[in-house]
Amino acid sequence: MTDQQPKTIDYRTRPDDELVRFAQGGENPAFDELVRRYQDKVYRLCYKILRHEDDAAEAMQDAFLSAYRGLKNFKAESTFSTWLYRVATNASLMKYRKRRDKHISLDQSQSQDDEAEPMQLPDWSAQPPEELLTAEMREVMKESIERLPEELRTVFVLRDIEGLSNDDVGKELKLSVAAVKSRLHRARITLRERLNRYFADKLTRKDRAR
Repeated sequence: MTDQQPKTIDYRTRPDDELVRFAQGGENPAFDELVRRYQDKVYRLCYKILRHEDDAAEAMQDAFLSAYRGLKNFKAESTFSTWLYRVATNASLMKYRKRRDKHISLDQSQSQDDEAEPMQLPDWSAQPPEELLTAEMREVMKESIERLPEELRTVFVLRDIEGLSNDDVGKELKLSVAAVKSRLHRARITLRERLNRYFADKLTRKDRAR
C-alpha cells in the first residue's frame, strides 16, 4: 500500500477570499500570492499620495506587513482589496504626516475660524463632458493631479478618487473639516483651470484646422 502524496494547491487560480482563508490558517504561500496580485496597485496608490518613489515603496512594504499582521482579524464584511487599499492609504498617510510636520499648514494659518465654510464650488466631476472619457483627457487629468501641491493632492486623492468623506479625510490627515473643504476647493479650482485651458487649446486647434 502506497502513501498518498498531499495535493499541491495552485494558489494562482484561487480567488482572494480563499487565499485569505488559507493565509489565516498559516499558509504563507497564499499571502505571497495576494502580494503578487496587488503589489502594483498598492504601489500606485501609495505613489498617488506621496509622489515619491522611495517613500511609496516603503509605504507599500509597510502596508503589506500591516496586512499580514492584521489578517487574522480581517472580516469578510468587505473585500480583501478594499481592506488592503485602506491599509495602504493609512501607511501612506503616516509617511505623509511625517513630511507634513516639517511644514506650516497654509489652511490652518490663513484663518482662525476652523468652522468657516470655504467658497462653494460645484463638483467638476459631477457632470463630466464626453471628452473626459478619451485617453487624451485621462492623461491630462493624471498630469494635472500630479502637478497639484502635495497638501492639495493628498486631500483630492482621498476625497475624490478614494471616495472618503470630508470627515474621514480630516481624521486621516488630522485637519478640520473646514480645512479639508478649503484644500479640496483649491484643488478643484486648479484642476478646472487646467482643464479649461486644455479645452480652449483644443478648440483653437480645431478652428485652425478648418
